[in-house]
Amino acid sequence: MLNGGPIDKGAARRSFEQAAAGYDEAAVLQRELADRLLERLDYIRLEPELVLDLGAGTGYAIPGLQKRFGTARILALDFAPAMLRQARDRDRTCGSRLERPDCVCADVEALPLANASVDLIFSNATFQWCNDIHGTFGECLRVLRPGGLLLFTTFGPDTLWELRDAWAAVDGYPHVSPFPDMHDVGDALVKARFAAPVMDVERLTVTYGQARDLMRDLKVLGAHNASSQRARGLTGRRRLLAVERAYDTHRRDGRLPASYEVVYGHAWAPEQRRLEDATVIPVGTLRDALNR
Repeated sequence: MLNGGPIDKGAARRSFEQAAAGYDEAAVLQRELADRLLERLDYIRLEPELVLDLGAGTGYAIPGLQKRFGTARILALDFAPAMLRQARDRDRTCGSRLERPDCVCADVEALPLANASVDLIFSNATFQWCNDIHGTFGECLRVLRPGGLLLFTTFGPDTLWELRDAWAAVDGYPHVSPFPDMHDVGDALVKARFAAPVMDVERLTVTYGQARDLMRDLKVLGAHNASSQRARGLTGRRRLLAVERAYDTHRRDGRLPASYEVVYGHAWAPEQRRLEDATVIPVGTLRDALNR
């Protein structure tokens, strides 16, 4: 984990399972990020045969991927089966006649895919749920074909800092899941031996009338705290009121801000893979040996 305690994957999976049916209605920011990430593909020359939507959720980005890469096979991967059912049936719910994606239920940290089998990995707001970002990028590189592309968004450490600040005034437990720093994400790409990584960051603010509205949205999205160091048991009404009072100190122009640090990244699988533990013999040495 790059920042904070590890993610409780079981708790995160249960949250997304429960959130699947109502996710799209509340996922305003996630849909906006997916649209912005899709727009970045307009400037990239790539004709993929297989596109992996990594952490596909309800499959919001899949129609956009299909329209851009009409002949490509789309593979939706998520660790929550209920989310994948929504992705599979999206063609019915949105009136689309596009082909249904193939769906795989798996953890992004252990991809059940063959080496060098994918041309494009598209991942929106997923990597913050990984405990080992270095290993996850290693898995991405493993399944990408040489010259393949990884394109993603994730959230940086300033995300929901107001909510974290409000909870810190009430107790000592983490109540916001940890988020990796952009520079650490970039370093992890380099360590995984991706080529030409590019990182940039954007700060967005969503406003609410009351802090409880934000917390309700996070619960509906399945994106509430999944840190293994979180407090156990129910949160009492008294503590919730104390958090609301603490959050209210951030009120501006009658609204409460919820900040998001959005990290964008893309990197390429090198055309030639470096062989691990290979013995390098200079050509001159071989020539001398042959002459002898």
